[in-house]
Amino acid sequence: MAKLKCLLFGLLLSLCLCDAVKILAVFPVPSPSHGILGDNMVKHLLDGGHEVTYITPYVSKQPSHPKLRIVDVTDNTNFFSDKMLDVKQIMSGAMNLQDNEVLFEIMVNIARLTFENPNVQKLLKDRTYKFDVIIGEYMFTDLYSSLPAVLQCPFIWFSTIEPHSMILSLVDGPVNPAYYTGYLLPEIAPYSFSTRVRELWTLVKALYQNNAQFYAKEEEIYMKTLAPIVREQGRPVPNYNDLKYNASLLLGNTQVAIGSSIPLPQCYKHIGGYHIADPVKPLPEDLKKIMDNAKNGVIYFSMGSNLKSKDLPEDLKQGLLKVFGGLKQTVLWKFEEKLPGTPKNVHIVQWAPQQSILAHPNLVLFVTHGGLLSLTEAIHFAAPLIVIPVFADQFLNAKQAQHKGYAIKVDLSYHLHEDLKVALDKVLGDLPKYTARVQELSVAYHDSPMKPKEALNFWVNHVVKTKGSPHLKSVALQVPLYQRVYLDLLAIIFVALIVLLIVVKKILCLVMGKKNTKVKTN
Repeated sequence: MAKLKCLLFGLLLSLCLCDAVKILAVFPVPSPSHGILGDNMVKHLLDGGHEVTYITPYVSKQPSHPKLRIVDVTDNTNFFSDKMLDVKQIMSGAMNLQDNEVLFEIMVNIARLTFENPNVQKLLKDRTYKFDVIIGEYMFTDLYSSLPAVLQCPFIWFSTIEPHSMILSLVDGPVNPAYYTGYLLPEIAPYSFSTRVRELWTLVKALYQNNAQFYAKEEEIYMKTLAPIVREQGRPVPNYNDLKYNASLLLGNTQVAIGSSIPLPQCYKHIGGYHIADPVKPLPEDLKKIMDNAKNGVIYFSMGSNLKSKDLPEDLKQGLLKVFGGLKQTVLWKFEEKLPGTPKNVHIVQWAPQQSILAHPNLVLFVTHGGLLSLTEAIHFAAPLIVIPVFADQFLNAKQAQHKGYAIKVDLSYHLHEDLKVALDKVLGDLPKYTARVQELSVAYHDSPMKPKEALNFWVNHVVKTKGSPHLKSVALQVPLYQRVYLDLLAIIFVALIVLLIVVKKILCLVMGKKNTKVKTN
């Protein structure tokens, strides 16, 4: 019996070792929400028995694990961090975080700093360690897709936001702007004629910027930081443009119940919600007591990890306190410092376990900035929303949530407290309707053959087992853009029409010429 147990243990161990793969996870963006996504992805990959090398600026938060190797890019926080976001400049419009060029400049410089980092250079030059697959975070730059030039293994994109034409162009093609462009122009289809024109113009402009303006800078960084390592390995340097379109898979931090249902390529896989703890951690005793005793329910207010409530204008903070104080519900406000003069029903929370708060049965409403993590958690725990978008994809998230019927969008402005009061009265006055709608979406979200963390591990394993999953790659990548939109056919039709007009004109001239000759003869 003991021998049989040893044999079975050895068999199980060998199976685990066979399935274990060596993964490089690249999450260098110094933003807390991106850190949450990277940390949880690494956790699930480690739980799946894999060996993970993790490029991250959040080294101090990483647990000790025998199969985890950390590559420190903390220096990225010196270039960009949430502390650089000035809420007053955002409210006045002086800081435009919707601008594609601004976002690209920030993210391409983060990628450059990552590639130039001595720790990353050391990793890339280490010939003793081989990877089976790379997972790179897409954030307004294509540069991370060039890593296979050095490491010679399949590459998987991970998109932190809703699918959009910039990322889909790398694995298939742009989405038809007649009904969707993603974060570029946050509108919900069906569009009016003028909106369709704006959507088309926005997409054409973004594609031009990406393939003309931005491409040259990315290629320059690639040739400076990665190409020399490839040459040291004794191999020819691959063309950067070829590397851009060579991803094996695109993992999306989305679920159809949350975003828009649009045509997606076979290589796009939904894993949104993998960051949510299962089971959710219990609330701290003080918060549990507050929420348990909230007879009229709890409203949770948080502007996320990047924007600080403490930085709001003083008049606005006092206005919000007055609005919250006039409610019968208990309000939990995530606020980064003590706030004097709070009403009895308002509780300031400097650190808030958001998932645990949303999971509490007395939670009736979540007031949020509209980040995709918060929206996913709201759907997961079936919490109605009021959304106050600030930048990037949050405007699209807010409009989609409102369109789906479980949220109201409110603009961030100097009269936020007035607009928020109107929204609160509307939602709380018809709370059963908003709650029922979000519960319907929550059922759709949870009704899936695999949990998000299981889907993550399955598809990463699939790419490795199938040697880059060439069967999932879209044939659209082999078809030039001018053929996809039939520009060649339009050119032929245009030329044919011109030729036809010329022929008709000449025939008419000949006929008219003969008539004139007859008249003169007579």
